[in-house]
Amino acid sequence: MTEIKAQNIEMVSVDELIPHPKNMHTHPQEQIDRLCKIIEYQGFRTPLTVQKSTNLIVTGHGRLMAAKQLGMDKVPVSYQEFESEEQLYAHIVADNAIGKDTWASLDLSQINTDILELGPELDIDMLGLKDFTVDPLDLHDDITDLSDSDIKIYAIEVRLNNEMEQQDLYDDLVSKGYNCKVMSI
Repeated sequence: MTEIKAQNIEMVSVDELIPHPKNMHTHPQEQIDRLCKIIEYQGFRTPLTVQKSTNLIVTGHGRLMAAKQLGMDKVPVSYQEFESEEQLYAHIVADNAIGKDTWASLDLSQINTDILELGPELDIDMLGLKDFTVDPLDLHDDITDLSDSDIKIYAIEVRLNNEMEQQDLYDDLVSKGYNCKVMSI
């Protein structure tokens, strides 16, 4: 049976927490500003993971930076121990890497549809998506559904490995003046 390591959440002074020197995940100011907005909107929902014996932050470096920027004195912490330095390091790296584009991707078309259904009350900045804009629903219809009377659209299907490659190609085409839309298949 898999052991549950995260059990208790404590409120801890931000001054007691020490960033882990082997955390290789960078946090640009734009990300911290966005985290601040999300925390102000949602509250602080995800505790930091901290190694109990050292007070080193294992996960949540960006959230701590946002909390400090917001002037918070305390943050929620899940204290945990690791069986080895290797296990701790693997958790630091995996926590950041597992949700990245190499393993997971977002269905931006479905998010667009959901937003349109939820209505204008939803502030899309609170989704944490970089450079996301909502397109009218009819832009997400299948290209083959166009009738002869519609404007001709020439399309190229490009298969990419991940969302980051998709964003880079999209940005490049838009910068060259092409009218583009992102579709998920």
